[in-house]
Amino acid sequence: MTRPRNDNFLRALLKEPTDHTPLWLMRQAGRYLPEYCETRKRAGSFLQLCKNPAMACEVTLQPLSRYDLDAAILFSDILTVPDAMGLGLYFTEGEGPKFERPLREEWAIRDLTAPDPYDHLRYVMDGVSEIRRALDNSVPLIGFSGSPYTLACYMVEGGSSSDYRRVKTMIYDRPDLMHRILSVTADSVTAYLNAQIESGAQAVMIFDSWGGGLSAAAYQEFSLQYMQRIVAGLIKEKDGERIPSIVFTKGGGLWLESIADIGCDALGLDWTIDIGEARRRVGHKVALQGNLDPNVLFASPDKIAAEAKKVLDSYGPGDTGHVFNLGHGISQFTPPDHVTTLVNTVHEYSKILRKKDK
Repeated sequence: MTRPRNDNFLRALLKEPTDHTPLWLMRQAGRYLPEYCETRKRAGSFLQLCKNPAMACEVTLQPLSRYDLDAAILFSDILTVPDAMGLGLYFTEGEGPKFERPLREEWAIRDLTAPDPYDHLRYVMDGVSEIRRALDNSVPLIGFSGSPYTLACYMVEGGSSSDYRRVKTMIYDRPDLMHRILSVTADSVTAYLNAQIESGAQAVMIFDSWGGGLSAAAYQEFSLQYMQRIVAGLIKEKDGERIPSIVFTKGGGLWLESIADIGCDALGLDWTIDIGEARRRVGHKVALQGNLDPNVLFASPDKIAAEAKKVLDSYGPGDTGHVFNLGHGISQFTPPDHVTTLVNTVHEYSKILRKKDK
């Protein structure tokens, strides 16, 4: 395997010099793009879009046709794994994802097994392969999964929740059952991410969207240790190239040092922590990804440019170790032209900073 022609994203994750700060956006293929909405309409539903490799490839490439992004990310959903476990994923308009058979009974938790990603999730692997072919070695492709704890939140609650009462009750009343769910899910995620790597993903990311809602002790026991187990089990090299991993805990700024110690190559940061402070705390161990507030993209172009420059200035001197991103997923209400301003600003200003450093 040869690296993509634009390999700045991979180089940044591996703390190698880059000619500009690479940029991609969480949820970059999404409802803020009219072309995405058109494809989703043709698909009939979000789930059908995810399960159609050709259409998943189409929407993955749409933002790259519009913007000069430095990486593509597989179009899929974190809940494909529990769906493959037999929990019956469905989406209700305006209410988000739900499961027909949430994990509420002890027997169901004891019977939980890890799915074969090449069987139950074959459509994802076919999508990864198709996207890699379509990218034609232009930019890297990112594979991803939800973290075991984040997936467990949906699996136990049966959908989204404002307080995660059922999950946290299980953590404190029946930790044995929660550890059973997390253990099986960690095995599932490890196999799932490795299958994505074998199918063509050149970097992988673990989204721990709800880990930041745990207490410090519970985070270590019920989220972080399982992500560490996944990272340890990942394929680290394929066809002579390193496969870097990114771990992102939304709301995890208090625990950056602990996350940096689990063996991942990069930490994703939300917008609540200064990236310069994060670099001072852990930057010698890992690369950093982030961390503009997504709501900045609703502001005027001048303000978007100013805020993007603040992040780059805060990261500080040097041409290694930073992937620019939002602190969470892009909003469906974001004006598409505002993303153009962001991408151009990051690329142009980061080149200026590199010249100043020399």
